[in-house]
Amino acid sequence: MSNRITPLILAVALFMELMDVTVISTALPAIAQDIGTDPISLKLALASYLVALAIFIPISGWMADRYGARNVFRGAIAVFMLGSIACAFADSLFSFVVARFLQGMGGSMMTPLSRLILIRTTPKKDLVNAWAWLTMPALFGPLAGPPVGGFLTTYFSWHWIFYINIPIGLAGILLATKYLGGTGYREKRSLDVVGFILSGLSFSGLIFGLSVISLPALPPIVGIATTLAGLACGVAYLWHYRHVERPILDLKVFEEPIFRTSIASGFIYRIAGGAVPFLFPLMLQVGFGYSPFESGMISFIGAGGAILMKFCLKPALAAVGFKALLIVGIIVPGVLTVTHGFFTAQTPIWIIMSILLFMGFFRSMFYTSLNTLTYTQTPDEQSGSATVISSVSIQLAFALGVAFAALLLEVVALIRNVEVGVAEMQFVFFVLAAITIVAIFPILGLSKQVGDDVSGHKAKGVDAV
Repeated sequence: MSNRITPLILAVALFMELMDVTVISTALPAIAQDIGTDPISLKLALASYLVALAIFIPISGWMADRYGARNVFRGAIAVFMLGSIACAFADSLFSFVVARFLQGMGGSMMTPLSRLILIRTTPKKDLVNAWAWLTMPALFGPLAGPPVGGFLTTYFSWHWIFYINIPIGLAGILLATKYLGGTGYREKRSLDVVGFILSGLSFSGLIFGLSVISLPALPPIVGIATTLAGLACGVAYLWHYRHVERPILDLKVFEEPIFRTSIASGFIYRIAGGAVPFLFPLMLQVGFGYSPFESGMISFIGAGGAILMKFCLKPALAAVGFKALLIVGIIVPGVLTVTHGFFTAQTPIWIIMSILLFMGFFRSMFYTSLNTLTYTQTPDEQSGSATVISSVSIQLAFALGVAFAALLLEVVALIRNVEVGVAEMQFVFFVLAAITIVAIFPILGLSKQVGDDVSGHKAKGVDAV
């Protein structure tokens, strides 16, 4: 039981953050009407949250090393709670955007520090189960968000979707104080201010720019310009990194082959992983005429498959090892994504939901296996940079996936000189399936015995690379 307490406490923060992201989407029209703006403009509040994540995620590793991971983790929850209260009291678009930015500051620390504390406090042999327990409660956040948001907004007021974060956050702080051991003060090094500014501008420019491209809150040229500015700042950071003794992000972590492979494969995979949840509800609602509620109830089954997988992962890894399981976790969702391109309004619901069930199962298998494998050989002194880089790559991949899918839909419709419809969405699903399969190429370079000390798998025969 002791090896479950730490990941479950850390999962409180992930549950709160993920539920908040989904619950606010349900309440956007009501919030917009109450504060005197329109839902499209309110998308800026969602973007401001992502910008805060991108700016402050890079500093989370330094904060943990300087002030202690547990202390910063508790502080991050407190900041997120303050941001939630500010959101509930917001009475204008400006105040709501600022409040969401404050929430993002807290959220930027919670996710990477959850990963950092887990890998620093969990023996390698227990990592697989620990990652499963960490992510399992977090799966309920996106599930609970829409119905909870709809219920509170309909029968109370939209303000309560932010107030519910207060008891959850207080529980997280109290549990972390009581049960999380001191995760140590690693190094009291000075802050790389220039690196912090450059990395923050780079990541926020990329994520905000990609979000603007995919959402009609601002003209597309703003998104393109911001994305290019983010790329320029990223190049500037690479130059800075080579000329400073203690950079805020230690890119030497990429010299470790398993980490490098995991980030590369995961980034490609998550591009499709970010696009499918955006595109599939669009197909159901706009293409097939389902209501948002009906669409949500159909999509619900995917999370059920993901939860079921958590109970199968440990024995599966022990039986076949990381490499084989990752390959299966790529091929099966890739094939299932192809089937999405054949869905029509006449496709029986039970067939769609069966496919979504298996999709959720195998995608979750890939994500949890990859998350576990990513840090197996990372030196302890580089764990802070590793968790930060991993967190940023996840955000970037998902943002890129949504932007890519939205842009491709428009391009295909423009070429065919038609409005975006089911045929265009079907084509995009085929492209996303191909992107998913491409993620297999970095994995093929891994050893058959990779991660065996963590999975418990004992491979037979001569190793092949």
